[in-house]
Amino acid sequence: MIEQSIRLQQLEDGVFQELALEKRRIVASGRDVIDLSVGSPDLPPSPHVMEALAQGVTDPNAYGYAITGLAEFNEAVAQFYKRYHVNLDPGTEVLQLMGSQDGLSHLALSLINPGETVLLPDPGYPIYEASVRLAGGIPYPLPINEDTLHPNFSLIPDDVLQSARLMILNYPSNPTAGVATRSMFEEVVRVAQTYDIFVIHDFAYSEMVYDGLEAVSLLSIPGAKDIAVEFNSLSKTFNMAGCRVGYLVGNKAVIGHLRKLKSHIDYGIFLPIQHAAITALTTDHDFAGQRQIYTARRDALCDALTSYGWEVRKPAATMFVWAKTPNNRPSHAFAMELLREAGVAVTPGAAFGPRGEGHVRMALVTDAANLRAAAERIGQHLAAKVLG
Repeated sequence: MIEQSIRLQQLEDGVFQELALEKRRIVASGRDVIDLSVGSPDLPPSPHVMEALAQGVTDPNAYGYAITGLAEFNEAVAQFYKRYHVNLDPGTEVLQLMGSQDGLSHLALSLINPGETVLLPDPGYPIYEASVRLAGGIPYPLPINEDTLHPNFSLIPDDVLQSARLMILNYPSNPTAGVATRSMFEEVVRVAQTYDIFVIHDFAYSEMVYDGLEAVSLLSIPGAKDIAVEFNSLSKTFNMAGCRVGYLVGNKAVIGHLRKLKSHIDYGIFLPIQHAAITALTTDHDFAGQRQIYTARRDALCDALTSYGWEVRKPAATMFVWAKTPNNRPSHAFAMELLREAGVAVTPGAAFGPRGEGHVRMALVTDAANLRAAAERIGQHLAAKVLG
Protein backbone atom coordinates (compact mmCIF):
# COMPACT_ATOMS: atom_id res chain seq x y z
CA MET A 1 0.00 0.00 0.00
CA ILE A 2 1.34 3.44 -0.86
CA GLU A 3 2.17 5.57 2.17
CA GLN A 4 1.61 9.23 2.89
CA SER A 5 4.42 11.58 1.98
CA ILE A 6 6.77 12.59 4.79
CA ARG A 7 5.44 16.14 4.58
CA LEU A 8 1.82 15.01 4.93
CA GLN A 9 2.74 12.84 7.90
CA GLN A 10 3.62 16.03 9.79
CA LEU A 11 -0.05 17.09 9.75
CA GLU A 12 -2.80 15.75 11.98
CA ASP A 13 -6.39 15.36 10.81
CA GLY A 14 -8.19 18.66 11.26
CA VAL A 15 -10.23 19.11 14.44
CA PHE A 16 -13.16 20.42 12.40
CA GLN A 17 -13.50 17.01 10.75
CA GLU A 18 -13.52 15.32 14.16
CA LEU A 19 -16.21 17.69 15.41
CA ALA A 20 -18.30 17.26 12.25
CA LEU A 21 -18.21 13.47 12.49
CA GLU A 22 -19.19 13.51 16.17
CA LYS A 23 -21.96 16.01 15.45
CA ARG A 24 -23.28 13.73 12.69
CA ARG A 25 -23.37 10.78 15.12
CA ILE A 26 -25.26 12.82 17.73
CA VAL A 27 -27.80 14.15 15.24
CA ALA A 28 -28.33 10.61 13.87
CA SER A 29 -29.23 9.51 17.42
CA GLY A 30 -32.11 11.99 17.40
CA ARG A 31 -30.56 14.89 19.33
CA ASP A 32 -29.94 18.36 17.95
CA VAL A 33 -26.69 20.33 18.06
CA ILE A 34 -26.18 24.10 18.04
CA ASP A 35 -22.99 24.39 16.01
CA LEU A 36 -20.68 27.26 16.97
CA SER A 37 -17.52 25.53 15.78
CA VAL A 38 -17.02 26.74 12.19
CA GLY A 39 -16.80 30.39 11.16
CA SER A 40 -19.06 30.17 8.12
CA PRO A 41 -21.34 33.23 7.86
CA ASP A 42 -25.06 32.49 7.97
CA LEU A 43 -25.96 35.91 6.53
CA PRO A 44 -26.58 36.19 2.76
CA PRO A 45 -24.75 38.43 0.31
CA SER A 46 -26.44 41.66 -0.74
CA PRO A 47 -29.36 41.10 -3.16
CA HIS A 48 -27.56 42.89 -6.02
CA VAL A 49 -24.58 40.52 -5.62
CA MET A 50 -26.81 37.46 -5.85
CA GLU A 51 -28.53 38.99 -8.87
CA ALA A 52 -25.18 39.53 -10.59
CA LEU A 53 -24.30 35.88 -10.00
CA ALA A 54 -27.71 34.68 -11.20
CA GLN A 55 -27.39 36.69 -14.39
CA GLY A 56 -23.85 35.49 -14.94
CA VAL A 57 -24.68 31.80 -14.91
CA THR A 58 -27.22 32.26 -17.72
CA ASP A 59 -24.48 33.49 -20.09
CA PRO A 60 -23.53 30.52 -22.31
CA ASN A 61 -20.10 32.05 -22.88
CA ALA A 62 -19.23 32.06 -19.17
CA TYR A 63 -18.27 28.41 -18.84
CA GLY A 64 -14.77 28.35 -20.27
CA TYR A 65 -11.53 28.62 -18.33
CA ALA A 66 -11.07 32.04 -16.80
CA ILE A 67 -7.26 31.48 -16.68
CA THR A 68 -6.66 34.67 -14.65
CA GLY A 69 -8.57 37.25 -12.69
CA LEU A 70 -10.43 39.88 -14.70
CA ALA A 71 -8.72 43.26 -14.89
CA GLU A 72 -11.96 44.79 -13.57
CA PHE A 73 -11.60 42.68 -10.41
CA ASN A 74 -8.11 44.03 -9.72
CA GLU A 75 -9.34 47.56 -10.30
CA ALA A 76 -12.27 46.98 -7.94
CA VAL A 77 -9.93 45.72 -5.22
CA ALA A 78 -7.65 48.73 -5.64
CA GLN A 79 -10.62 51.07 -5.35
CA PHE A 80 -12.03 49.21 -2.33
CA TYR A 81 -8.67 49.35 -0.55
CA LYS A 82 -8.72 53.12 -0.48
CA ARG A 83 -11.02 52.74 2.53
CA TYR A 84 -7.96 51.41 4.38
CA HIS A 85 -5.80 54.37 3.24
CA VAL A 86 -3.81 52.16 0.86
CA ASN A 87 -3.08 52.91 -2.81
CA LEU A 88 -2.56 49.87 -5.04
CA ASP A 89 -1.45 49.38 -8.63
CA PRO A 90 -4.14 47.03 -10.00
CA GLY A 91 -1.75 45.52 -12.54
CA THR A 92 1.13 44.58 -10.24
CA GLU A 93 -0.06 44.78 -6.63
CA VAL A 94 -3.29 42.75 -6.72
CA LEU A 95 -3.69 39.00 -7.30
CA GLN A 96 -7.03 37.19 -7.36
CA LEU A 97 -7.28 33.96 -5.34
CA MET A 98 -9.74 31.11 -4.84
CA GLY A 99 -10.31 32.42 -1.31
CA SER A 100 -7.57 33.64 1.01
CA GLN A 101 -6.98 30.11 2.32
CA ASP A 102 -5.95 29.08 -1.20
CA GLY A 103 -3.28 31.77 -1.21
CA LEU A 104 -2.21 31.14 2.38
CA SER A 105 -1.77 27.44 1.66
CA HIS A 106 0.47 28.10 -1.35
CA LEU A 107 2.45 31.24 -0.55
CA ALA A 108 5.02 29.45 1.62
CA LEU A 109 5.80 27.17 -1.35
CA SER A 110 6.57 30.31 -3.33
CA LEU A 111 8.88 31.92 -0.78
CA ILE A 112 10.71 29.52 1.51
CA ASN A 113 13.17 26.67 1.17
CA PRO A 114 13.34 23.54 3.34
CA GLY A 115 14.81 24.28 6.74
CA GLU A 116 14.02 28.00 6.80
CA THR A 117 12.30 29.50 9.86
CA VAL A 118 8.87 31.14 9.78
CA LEU A 119 7.38 33.03 12.74
CA LEU A 120 3.73 32.07 13.33
CA PRO A 121 1.20 33.52 15.80
CA ASP A 122 0.51 31.24 18.75
CA PRO A 123 -2.43 30.88 19.02
CA GLY A 124 -3.09 31.21 15.31
CA TYR A 125 -5.16 29.86 12.43
CA PRO A 126 -4.07 26.27 11.57
CA ILE A 127 -3.35 26.81 7.85
CA TYR A 128 -0.36 29.01 8.73
CA GLU A 129 1.58 26.15 10.31
CA ALA A 130 0.32 23.57 7.81
CA SER A 131 1.49 25.65 4.84
CA VAL A 132 4.96 26.10 6.33
CA ARG A 133 5.36 22.41 7.13
CA LEU A 134 4.22 21.35 3.66
CA ALA A 135 6.84 23.67 2.17
CA GLY A 136 9.54 22.12 4.36
CA GLY A 137 9.90 25.17 6.59
CA ILE A 138 10.36 25.26 10.36
CA PRO A 139 7.51 26.96 12.26
CA TYR A 140 8.52 29.03 15.28
CA PRO A 141 5.73 30.19 17.64
CA LEU A 142 5.35 33.96 17.96
CA PRO A 143 3.84 34.45 21.44
CA ILE A 144 0.69 36.56 21.63
CA ASN A 145 0.26 38.70 24.73
CA GLU A 146 -2.82 37.51 26.59
CA ASP A 147 -3.89 41.04 27.57
CA THR A 148 -3.18 43.10 24.43
CA LEU A 149 -3.50 40.13 22.03
CA HIS A 150 -0.50 41.59 20.17
CA PRO A 151 2.75 39.77 19.29
CA ASN A 152 5.45 39.83 21.95
CA PHE A 153 8.76 40.03 20.08
CA SER A 154 10.73 40.34 23.33
CA LEU A 155 10.15 36.62 23.99
CA ILE A 156 11.84 35.56 20.74
CA PRO A 157 15.61 34.92 20.94
CA ASP A 158 17.70 37.22 18.79
CA ASP A 159 19.24 34.31 16.87
CA VAL A 160 15.74 33.17 15.86
CA LEU A 161 14.88 36.65 14.62
CA GLN A 162 18.16 36.72 12.72
CA SER A 163 17.37 33.44 10.96
CA ALA A 164 13.65 33.96 10.32
CA ARG A 165 12.66 34.29 6.66
CA LEU A 166 8.94 35.07 7.06
CA MET A 167 6.47 36.24 9.69
CA ILE A 168 2.73 35.55 9.45
CA LEU A 169 0.24 37.76 11.32
CA ASN A 170 -3.56 37.97 11.43
CA TYR A 171 -5.51 41.05 12.61
CA PRO A 172 -8.36 41.19 13.40
CA SER A 173 -7.35 37.79 14.71
CA ASN A 174 -8.82 34.34 14.38
CA PRO A 175 -9.09 32.88 17.00
CA THR A 176 -8.32 35.55 19.63
CA ALA A 177 -10.34 38.42 18.08
CA GLY A 178 -7.41 40.74 18.80
CA VAL A 179 -7.31 44.06 16.93
CA ALA A 180 -4.11 45.68 15.67
CA THR A 181 -3.19 49.29 16.33
CA ARG A 182 -1.02 51.51 14.17
CA SER A 183 1.69 51.49 16.83
CA MET A 184 1.66 47.69 16.88
CA PHE A 185 2.09 47.53 13.11
CA GLU A 186 4.80 50.19 13.24
CA GLU A 187 6.71 47.87 15.59
CA VAL A 188 6.12 44.97 13.18
CA VAL A 189 7.59 47.00 10.31
CA ARG A 190 10.61 48.00 12.45
CA VAL A 191 11.29 44.38 13.42
CA ALA A 192 10.88 43.20 9.83
CA GLN A 193 13.25 45.85 8.50
CA THR A 194 15.82 45.26 11.25
CA TYR A 195 15.97 41.50 10.77
CA ASP A 196 15.13 41.28 7.05
CA ILE A 197 11.92 39.31 7.65
CA PHE A 198 9.13 39.39 5.09
CA VAL A 199 5.62 39.78 6.59
CA ILE A 200 2.43 38.07 5.48
CA HIS A 201 -0.69 39.62 6.99
CA ASP A 202 -4.11 37.94 6.93
CA PHE A 203 -6.74 40.74 6.93
CA ALA A 204 -9.79 38.57 6.23
CA TYR A 205 -11.87 40.14 9.04
CA SER A 206 -11.17 43.73 8.01
CA GLU A 207 -14.82 44.84 8.17
CA MET A 208 -15.81 42.87 11.26
CA VAL A 209 -14.88 45.43 13.93
CA TYR A 210 -17.17 46.76 16.64
CA ASP A 211 -17.58 49.41 19.32
CA GLY A 212 -16.47 52.21 17.02
CA LEU A 213 -13.09 50.66 16.21
CA GLU A 214 -11.53 50.69 12.75
CA ALA A 215 -9.39 47.85 11.42
CA VAL A 216 -5.88 48.90 10.36
CA SER A 217 -4.27 47.58 7.18
CA LEU A 218 -0.60 46.74 7.61
CA LEU A 219 -0.01 48.26 4.17
CA SER A 220 -1.10 51.67 5.45
CA ILE A 221 2.10 51.87 7.53
CA PRO A 222 4.95 53.73 5.74
CA GLY A 223 7.47 51.28 4.31
CA ALA A 224 5.18 48.26 4.69
CA LYS A 225 4.85 47.57 0.97
CA ASP A 226 8.60 46.95 0.85
CA ILE A 227 8.38 44.12 3.35
CA ALA A 228 4.78 42.83 3.30
CA VAL A 229 1.76 41.46 1.50
CA GLU A 230 -1.79 41.27 2.82
CA PHE A 231 -4.51 38.68 2.22
CA ASN A 232 -8.17 39.64 2.17
CA SER A 233 -11.35 37.87 1.21
CA LEU A 234 -14.99 38.36 0.28
CA SER A 235 -15.99 35.42 2.50
CA LYS A 236 -16.64 37.27 5.74
CA THR A 237 -16.83 40.87 4.50
CA PHE A 238 -19.54 40.18 1.91
CA ASN A 239 -20.92 36.81 3.13
CA MET A 240 -19.59 34.99 0.05
CA ALA A 241 -17.68 32.17 1.79
CA GLY A 242 -18.90 29.43 -0.56
CA CYS A 243 -17.94 31.41 -3.65
CA ARG A 244 -14.23 31.00 -2.82
CA VAL A 245 -12.91 34.36 -3.95
CA GLY A 246 -10.26 36.49 -2.29
CA TYR A 247 -7.06 38.33 -3.13
CA LEU A 248 -3.48 39.18 -2.19
CA VAL A 249 -2.21 42.76 -2.27
CA GLY A 250 1.05 44.55 -1.58
CA ASN A 251 4.65 43.85 -2.56
CA LYS A 252 4.68 43.33 -6.32
CA ALA A 253 7.66 40.96 -6.36
CA VAL A 254 5.94 38.52 -3.98
CA ILE A 255 2.65 38.95 -5.86
CA GLY A 256 4.58 37.85 -8.95
CA HIS A 257 6.01 34.78 -7.19
CA LEU A 258 2.57 33.52 -6.17
CA ARG A 259 1.16 34.38 -9.61
CA LYS A 260 3.85 32.17 -11.16
CA LEU A 261 2.98 29.26 -8.88
CA LYS A 262 -0.74 29.64 -9.52
CA SER A 263 -0.11 29.54 -13.28
CA HIS A 264 0.85 25.89 -12.77
CA ILE A 265 -1.99 24.79 -10.50
CA ASP A 266 -5.30 26.45 -11.44
CA TYR A 267 -7.28 27.96 -14.30
CA GLY A 268 -8.96 30.84 -12.53
CA ILE A 269 -12.31 31.42 -10.85
CA PHE A 270 -15.68 30.81 -12.56
CA LEU A 271 -16.44 34.05 -14.42
CA PRO A 272 -19.93 34.62 -12.92
CA ILE A 273 -18.35 34.51 -9.45
CA GLN A 274 -15.77 37.06 -10.56
CA HIS A 275 -18.54 39.37 -11.82
CA ALA A 276 -20.47 38.95 -8.55
CA ALA A 277 -17.29 39.78 -6.61
CA ILE A 278 -16.75 42.91 -8.70
CA THR A 279 -20.33 43.94 -7.95
CA ALA A 280 -19.76 43.41 -4.22
CA LEU A 281 -16.56 45.45 -4.18
CA THR A 282 -17.93 48.36 -6.21
CA THR A 283 -21.46 48.80 -4.82
CA ASP A 284 -22.82 49.70 -1.40
CA HIS A 285 -22.87 47.05 1.30
CA ASP A 286 -24.55 47.60 4.65
CA PHE A 287 -21.45 47.18 6.80
CA ALA A 288 -23.02 49.18 9.65
CA GLY A 289 -26.06 46.93 9.75
CA GLN A 290 -23.88 43.83 9.57
CA ARG A 291 -21.78 45.04 12.50
CA GLN A 292 -24.95 45.69 14.51
CA ILE A 293 -26.08 42.11 13.93
CA TYR A 294 -22.77 40.65 15.09
CA THR A 295 -22.57 43.05 18.06
CA ALA A 296 -26.04 41.95 19.18
CA ARG A 297 -25.04 38.29 18.80
CA ARG A 298 -21.82 38.85 20.73
CA ASP A 299 -23.65 40.55 23.57
CA ALA A 300 -26.34 37.87 23.68
CA LEU A 301 -23.84 35.02 23.99
CA CYS A 302 -21.33 36.71 26.29
CA ASP A 303 -23.92 38.21 28.64
CA ALA A 304 -25.79 34.91 28.89
CA LEU A 305 -22.63 32.89 29.57
CA THR A 306 -21.57 35.39 32.24
CA SER A 307 -24.99 35.10 33.88
CA TYR A 308 -24.38 31.35 34.19
CA GLY A 309 -21.03 31.91 35.89
CA TRP A 310 -18.65 31.66 32.92
CA GLU A 311 -17.11 35.10 32.48
CA VAL A 312 -15.90 35.59 28.92
CA ARG A 313 -14.27 38.59 27.26
CA LYS A 314 -16.41 40.35 24.67
CA PRO A 315 -14.53 40.45 21.37
CA ALA A 316 -13.90 43.79 19.68
CA ALA A 317 -13.77 42.16 16.25
CA THR A 318 -14.31 39.03 14.11
CA MET A 319 -17.15 36.54 14.48
CA PHE A 320 -15.52 34.66 17.35
CA VAL A 321 -15.57 34.59 21.14
CA TRP A 322 -12.25 33.37 22.54
CA ALA A 323 -12.80 32.19 26.10
CA LYS A 324 -10.76 30.60 28.85
CA THR A 325 -12.16 27.24 29.81
CA PRO A 326 -13.82 27.10 33.24
CA ASN A 327 -11.44 25.89 35.95
CA ASN A 328 -8.69 25.58 33.31
CA ARG A 329 -10.27 22.49 31.80
CA PRO A 330 -8.29 20.90 28.92
CA SER A 331 -9.78 22.41 25.80
CA HIS A 332 -10.35 19.23 23.77
CA ALA A 333 -12.00 17.35 26.60
CA PHE A 334 -14.18 20.35 27.47
CA ALA A 335 -15.24 20.87 23.84
CA MET A 336 -16.18 17.21 23.43
CA GLU A 337 -18.14 17.34 26.71
CA LEU A 338 -20.14 20.32 25.47
CA LEU A 339 -20.86 18.57 22.20
CA ARG A 340 -21.85 15.21 23.65
CA GLU A 341 -23.58 16.31 26.85
CA ALA A 342 -24.87 19.83 26.13
CA GLY A 343 -25.42 19.61 22.36
CA VAL A 344 -23.23 22.65 21.59
CA ALA A 345 -20.25 22.44 19.25
CA VAL A 346 -17.27 24.71 19.98
CA THR A 347 -13.65 24.50 18.83
CA PRO A 348 -10.92 23.52 21.31
CA GLY A 349 -8.24 26.15 21.62
CA ALA A 350 -5.44 23.59 21.32
CA ALA A 351 -6.30 23.37 17.62
CA PHE A 352 -4.77 26.84 17.23
CA GLY A 353 -1.41 26.08 18.83
CA PRO A 354 0.08 25.28 22.25
CA ARG A 355 -0.84 28.67 23.71
CA GLY A 356 -4.42 28.08 22.65
CA GLU A 357 -4.74 25.35 25.27
CA GLY A 358 -7.09 26.29 28.07
CA HIS A 359 -9.42 28.15 25.69
CA VAL A 360 -12.28 27.43 23.31
CA ARG A 361 -13.49 29.39 20.30
CA MET A 362 -17.21 30.00 19.71
CA ALA A 363 -18.47 31.35 16.38
CA LEU A 364 -21.32 33.87 16.18
CA VAL A 365 -22.89 32.13 13.20
CA THR A 366 -26.49 31.89 14.31
CA ASP A 367 -29.06 34.37 15.57
CA ALA A 368 -29.17 35.83 19.07
CA ALA A 369 -31.99 33.53 20.21
CA ASN A 370 -29.99 30.42 19.25
CA LEU A 371 -26.92 31.82 20.95
CA ARG A 372 -28.86 32.38 24.17
CA ALA A 373 -30.18 28.82 23.87
CA ALA A 374 -26.60 27.57 23.44
CA ALA A 375 -25.54 29.54 26.51
CA GLU A 376 -28.39 28.03 28.51
CA ARG A 377 -27.31 24.51 27.54
CA ILE A 378 -23.72 25.33 28.43
CA GLY A 379 -24.81 26.94 31.70
CA GLN A 380 -26.76 23.86 32.73
CA HIS A 381 -23.75 21.68 31.93
CA LEU A 382 -21.43 23.92 33.92
CA ALA A 383 -23.75 23.90 36.93
CA ALA A 384 -23.97 20.13 36.87
CA LYS A 385 -20.39 19.15 35.98
CA VAL A 386 -17.92 22.01 36.28
CA LEU A 387 -18.87 25.01 38.40
CA GLY A 388 -21.37 23.34 40.71
